[in-house]
Amino acid sequence: MATGTRVASLDDVPERGSYLFTAADRHATDREVILVRCDEEPGVRAWINTCPHEFQRLDRGRGAAMRDGEIICPKHGSMFDACSGECDNGEAAGTTLPAVEVAVEDGEVFLADDDYTFRHEGGIDDGGGPSSTSHLSF
Repeated sequence: MATGTRVASLDDVPERGSYLFTAADRHATDREVILVRCDEEPGVRAWINTCPHEFQRLDRGRGAAMRDGEIICPKHGSMFDACSGECDNGEAAGTTLPAVEVAVEDGEVFLADDDYTFRHEGGIDDGGGPSSTSHLSF
């Protein structure tokens, strides 16, 4: 049996795009987290919903832009591998998305990271999440 709080059904995580939820870190600060599909086991990965280059949201409430297994930063177009979180191009080259551990069992995704506590599905309600300005269109 998977330990941790159920976050979503695996079916809730789109093949292209992301599933957004909010979790509190060990300092009780709410953080937006995205679930994205990954070709490696367990089939999804979870990342803090910000580009490490600038404090920009990857998923602004409509799903993160993705192409060929990579998450695209909407501000500069840097692309992060959905499985490793690593970026090797653009303004964010050499950075890695901060990971949040999840587990999948019987088609359900569980928050398995002891550093985070599940709050709710969706983004941070108070508007205190990272900003996002973009000149890119997809």
